[in-house]
This record gives sequence, structure tokens and C-alpha cells, in this order.
Amino acid sequence: MNPLAARQALSERPLAAAALALAAGALMVAAFRPVGSWPLALVAPAALTGLWLGARGARSAALIGFSFGMGLFGTGVSWVYVSLNQFGGMPAPVAALATLGFCVLLSLYPAAVGYLQARLFGGDALRACVAIPALWTLSEWLRGWLLTGFPWLATGYAMVPAPLAGFAPVGGVFAVTLVTWLIAGSACCALLQPRRVAGWVLLTAPLALGFALDRVEWTQRGGSAVRFSLLQGAIPQEMKFDEAHYARILATYERLAQASRAQLIVLPETAIPRFLERIDPDFLSRLETIARRNGGDLLLGVPVRDGARDYYNSAVSFGASPRQRYDKVHLVPFGEFVPPGFGWVLSVLRIPLSDFSAGSLRQRPLAIAGQKIAISVCYEDAFGEEVLRQLPEATLLVNVSNVAWFGDSLAPAQHLQIAQMRAIETRRTVLTATNTGRTAMISPDGSETSIAPFVEGVLESTANGYTGATPYIRVGNAAVILLALGLLAAAALLRKGAKR
Repeated sequence: MNPLAARQALSERPLAAAALALAAGALMVAAFRPVGSWPLALVAPAALTGLWLGARGARSAALIGFSFGMGLFGTGVSWVYVSLNQFGGMPAPVAALATLGFCVLLSLYPAAVGYLQARLFGGDALRACVAIPALWTLSEWLRGWLLTGFPWLATGYAMVPAPLAGFAPVGGVFAVTLVTWLIAGSACCALLQPRRVAGWVLLTAPLALGFALDRVEWTQRGGSAVRFSLLQGAIPQEMKFDEAHYARILATYERLAQASRAQLIVLPETAIPRFLERIDPDFLSRLETIARRNGGDLLLGVPVRDGARDYYNSAVSFGASPRQRYDKVHLVPFGEFVPPGFGWVLSVLRIPLSDFSAGSLRQRPLAIAGQKIAISVCYEDAFGEEVLRQLPEATLLVNVSNVAWFGDSLAPAQHLQIAQMRAIETRRTVLTATNTGRTAMISPDGSETSIAPFVEGVLESTANGYTGATPYIRVGNAAVILLALGLLAAAALLRKGAKR
């Protein structure tokens, strides 16, 4: 059956089209890590575009979009259940229902794209190559900040590393998303109407441009390289906040730090699961002595209390430089803070330290180990524009995480891919220190060196600081959002003109 005949057959069977969309969404998860088959990030959107073009009416298109979303998120963020049930103590039926509800909420975004492209725009080429890429990009951007935001599985992340990653320093992850959907739409049009040259041009030109942009040196090495050690304690989550294992945790990190000769030693998020003021001063003094011996600094992930009511998820430095601190700004709903009216959730979840205060938006990079280091804590590095607050001043990016909350699921590998995108966007080296993995050094081109997950280990190497600014550092997401809005305005005008 040729593509046009298949399109006609599916247009008469909306439930079959929805089932194919569900399968395409699930297939797209394999485009992201840990599988990392990036061509699927073109195949799945192309399939969805074809289903949308063949849908009879906006409601049918919305159902197709919703089904794609359920396949994508139901498979790709299934680790939410692991966090809620295995480590949060939520009963299995409640955790499953909560995870399902979360996936339904996320699936409303592709449902809205499907409805709007069918309701507001006409013409296969206009919808596939303009309206759908622009609407999808805007939907991912909205998903990244609405209701505190959840930018996980944005299409652009699948292109790390891939030819289209060259667009990231220009417009960030959403620029990569836009170009990916443009190519997917062009591929769909080329298959439906192979004699049209425009479809083939739009299919190949962005790949060549992305390859060329990836060769541009947007930033420059600045100063001498720093030797670093990233400590992975591999403390199981079920033991981390158990008082009986506290002494073991201290001994593990002191032993790993003592063996290091690096200028910069980085411990994971909440490496010491006790308020800073309650940690034995002699232990902290020994850590500081180690850092001074190496002529540098040690960065410790630890909760810090200010006064009786405010406490922060922080990273604190010890060593040759004056003591400095970074407080996490973007907190995880229910995991780190409880939204107003949801206090009852704490009676269901057993999550220690679940009501942090947010740090100041005006925090600057830490001047330690001869570098200016922009810190992010765990989930924060999923928000590219928020990382830019400390740039271009920062010469090095450091993320400290505890993804042990998600066990041996897809989440740790997906999180590492997000960190790779931050390195490419900013053309800075990114160091990620995690409790159970993946602890890694990511070069400005997105290539990474990591140690195996769920094993105790140290990643020690050297990293260069970088100066200068990519276009994305200078303008953030504004350029790609304005471009997407401009494309929609142009599509609307073209449709209006066609009706006359």
C-alpha cells in the first residue's frame, strides 16, 4: 500500500490511527538515552505528522496527539512510579494512579498541538513543515515552565550527540526541537508527494547547516585547566537517611576524598544527609584540610538551615578559597516543596526533607579552585534558561545530583543526556557528581566520560574553563520562541490568502 492509500485507510479508522500514534510515541522513547537511537526522533514525529494530515477533523487529531503523548510519557517517565512507590513509600495502586494522572496531564500538550494544527491551518505542506513544528516547539517550551515546569523528553535532547545538535548553541534545545520537527514534516511530505523538490530540500538542508554550526568555536579556553575528582558514594537510597548507616556514609566520602589529589573535589547532592550545623565539626575540618592540602576546594552537597523555618538544598565549599554556598532555586514539587493546599500528601509520601525553601535568583558563580563555577542541583539543569543566570561569567558548570530516587530506571541516563545538552548550548565543560550514577565529565561538544552506575568510584581528570558566549547564552529561548510565533503568523496569513 502506498503512503497516500494508507493515509486514506487510516482516516476512516480513527481508533487504528490512535493506536499507531500510541506505538509511535512509545517508539520515540528509544531515541533518548539509554538506547539513544536518535533517528527515531525523526521517524516517530514523521509518523505522527502523517497521522495528523490524514485525520478527519480537529477532534480526531487531538485524540491522535493524546495517544502519542501517552506512548511517549507513559513509557519515558515510568520512573515516576519507582520514585513514588519504591522510595517514597506510596502504596502501589496510589503510585500507579498518580503516575498515570501525570502522564495524562503531559499528554494534553500533544493533544493541543493536534487540535490546533487541524483547526487553524490548512494544506498538507503548510501544516507539516510550518504549523506542526512551530506548535510542537511552543508546547515543549510551555511544558518547561507551566506549573513549575517539566521539560523532560523535549525532542531536542534526543539529538545529543547528532548532527542537529549544532543548532543548540544558537537557540538551545528548543531550536533543535524545531528543526527536528521541520525535517520530520518535510520527510512526510516527500513521501506523500515525492515529485515536490521543496520537501527534499527542507529534508536535507538543515542537516548540512547543523553539521556546519557544530564546527563553530563559540567559546574559548580561559586560564589553566583544573584537576577534579567527582565522588560517587553509591549509597543505596533506602540506607541514605537511615541513622544506622550515617557513620558509614561519612567514612565512605572521607576515604574517597582523602585519596584524591585534585584541586576540585565534588560530592553529590545531600551527600551528607544531615543539616550542616549538625555535622561533626571535626569531620568538616578534615574535609577542609584535604582540600587545602591539594591547594584547592571541596564542594559538599548538604542541607543548610537558616533560622528556625528556612532550610535549603545547598552546595557548600571548603578549602583554600573563602567558604561559599549555592542554594537550589528550582525545587521539585512534592519532592522538595509542597504546593499550597497539598499538605496532606506528606501523610502518604515518606520523603525526608520535603519542604525546602528556594534559593535566591541573584546567586553568582562560586570562585573556587581557580574557576568561576555555576552550580545546579539535580533537576535544575533540566531548565536551560535558568542555567544561563550565571553565564557568561561562569567558566565551568557543575551539577550535583541524587538520582538514586529513581533506581535502575530510564531516569539517570535521560538526566545525563540533559546535562550533555547544557554543555553544547553553553559550550562549557559540565561536571556531574551523583550518588549512584551516572557521574560524568561532559566536554563542550557533548562527548562524555563517565563511571558505571551503582558502584562506588571516583572520576578524576582535568577540565578546561571556557570564556565567551554562544548566541543562546546571550538571548536564551527568546529567539526560537519568537521564530515559532512568527512561523505561525506566516502560516495564518498564507492560509488567509489562499482562501481569497
